[in-house]
Amino acid sequence: MKLEMICTGEEVLAGQIVDTNAAWFASTMMEYGVELQRRVTVGDRLEDLIAVFQERSLHADVILVNGGLGPTSDDMSALAMAKAKGESLVENAEWRERLEEWFTRNNREMPLSNLKQAMLPASAVMVDNPVGTACGFRVKLNRAWLFFTPGVPFELKNMVTEQFVPFIREEFNLDSKVGLKKLLTIGQGESVLADKLEPLELPEGITIGYRSSMQHIEIKIFARGEDAIAVLPRVAGHIKMVLGTAVVAEDKATLAEEIHYKLVNSGLTLSIAESCTGGMLTSQLVDFSGSSSYLHHGLVTYSNESKVRVLGVNPSTLDDHGAVSIATVEEMAKGARQILDSDYALATSGIAGPDGGTDEKPVGTVAIALATRNGVYSQMIKLPRRSRDLVRSLSAAVAYDMLRRELLGEAVIVDYSSIGRFSK
Repeated sequence: MKLEMICTGEEVLAGQIVDTNAAWFASTMMEYGVELQRRVTVGDRLEDLIAVFQERSLHADVILVNGGLGPTSDDMSALAMAKAKGESLVENAEWRERLEEWFTRNNREMPLSNLKQAMLPASAVMVDNPVGTACGFRVKLNRAWLFFTPGVPFELKNMVTEQFVPFIREEFNLDSKVGLKKLLTIGQGESVLADKLEPLELPEGITIGYRSSMQHIEIKIFARGEDAIAVLPRVAGHIKMVLGTAVVAEDKATLAEEIHYKLVNSGLTLSIAESCTGGMLTSQLVDFSGSSSYLHHGLVTYSNESKVRVLGVNPSTLDDHGAVSIATVEEMAKGARQILDSDYALATSGIAGPDGGTDEKPVGTVAIALATRNGVYSQMIKLPRRSRDLVRSLSAAVAYDMLRRELLGEAVIVDYSSIGRFSK
């Protein structure tokens, strides 16, 4: 089955909003063992929408179309689909009734413009949207089923899970027996990981995929069929051994998620003092419900004065070693831990760039420390200087990994092939 996605909207095309829907859809479908083969983004222009529906329907078996089902004049997905098929729009009486009931139930008067959402191509099959006013539908054009969903993320996710997945399973006789194991890695490029994994002889039904983000590369191990699912744990264990210290989490999307689930309800506590990461460590943890059970505080101590006054860093340490140094970051971590007597504290101080580096400490130089009740671990790393965001993201990932390893009783500081490290 060839699966594609068409994303609509000028704001998506122009990059004014991040298309999280496409990333979520691709990731979700991979968990069902189906890979998204192509994604097209098109603006709110009727002729462009018609052309892309007609052209991609010649190549794909199923196309998820996201967006353009609202009540305003720039929402043209339904009209474009009708024109692509050479048919008219027809009011769907069931959806009109649903719209009227929805507004009555919410004690609101329905604007006349909302009636546009009940107008579907004549050959369309209505697809239920129980959490919004935009009517989903599907239409067969050439070889493809085009499956139309609203752009609101909550509505899309509900429709994909409850409507789209059951439809493609039935329509294409997809085997529902699919297993998936995810290994999250840091510190090694995709080509390095591939060089280690491609020579492996995998059992029948087992395949490997890669998903790259700014600080992580996720290894997806698919198992299709009962025999492959049965050996998936063994295969995943072997792959984890081959990759060694590059693997930092299993079946988690981020290292922050891994840290959260190791600390929540553990009785352990954490404090954070950040300079170059600028609150990134803290903000990623508070995304998770229950983080208040272990997170004492997250301090952004960017200036030297804040390091002295808030964390108790000795001014002479800053004078003798500078802000980006092992000596300073260790005092930052110890100071953050002592404020509320936390079990652990992480601290970062670095040069994220693009300016400010020196020959001795270039852009991408970051000092990281982990303070515990028994001592302090610290390291100075040298990161690729491709972007400020990359330096900050990788710094946060290494800091999390130091804490993760301490929680597991492993060596806290390890070598990553793509991350340089200065001697203490």
